[in-house]
Amino acid sequence: MDFSKLFSLEGRVAVVTGGSRGIGRMIAEGYLAAGCERVYITARKAAVVEETAAELGERCIALPGDISSAAGIEALVEDLSQRESKLDILVNNAGVAWGAEFEDFPEIGWDKVMNLNVKTPFFLTQKLHGLLKAAATEHPAKVINIASIDGLRINAWETYSYQASKAALVQLTRRMAARLIRDNIVVSALCPGAFASEMNKAAALNPEASARGIPAKRIGNLEDMAGGAIYLASRAGDYFVGSALPIDGGIVNGWISEDPVDPSGH
Repeated sequence: MDFSKLFSLEGRVAVVTGGSRGIGRMIAEGYLAAGCERVYITARKAAVVEETAAELGERCIALPGDISSAAGIEALVEDLSQRESKLDILVNNAGVAWGAEFEDFPEIGWDKVMNLNVKTPFFLTQKLHGLLKAAATEHPAKVINIASIDGLRINAWETYSYQASKAALVQLTRRMAARLIRDNIVVSALCPGAFASEMNKAAALNPEASARGIPAKRIGNLEDMAGGAIYLASRAGDYFVGSALPIDGGIVNGWISEDPVDPSGH
């Protein structure tokens, strides 16, 4: 075993949904640094995803599109299939949140969140199953679902569908892993805590306040997220099957903060 290559992604092809900003961009940047031959990033806003791909370099390729619908998933898969004969790593990161008081929580705030956060990862993985199997020869192919620590514990905010969706994604990861390991495809989940992103504006705008509720006393950064994602995607993570890895500075296994600033996030 060449331990110098234990965390290498040299020669591999990855897709990161929601990869134009926030946690998705951190993962894409980490994969490129770890040696991925190509990293495809997808998001709804074409101008943003193309700008990010240009910033990350020629090995990062923009695939704009809306994967919240079956038609959008089919379009992405068709586009990717015309470019690649195999896919080593799929990161299901695209997600959305919705907050409202219990009495006023709308049905659209339930359906939109559950569709993108739970339904899309399943059907995108299903449609990419052939490309993943084609890559699962010398080493396992990887599917990494980006859940949240809100799928592992309760936060302070009334984000009912978001927390339910992330708990569902953690359980879906287990079930998908049990099936896909037969095809040498390893499925796992990452559960981020507080990272600066569009979804977690509290951490982005006031990281010091968010840090007060975190045992590690800081929010997460690029290296923290990239490190966890590289571990799961590389040879180092080949035996990590079906479980969820918190990247949260100790929130889940630490203490419950009484600070009014919620430290959690997608």
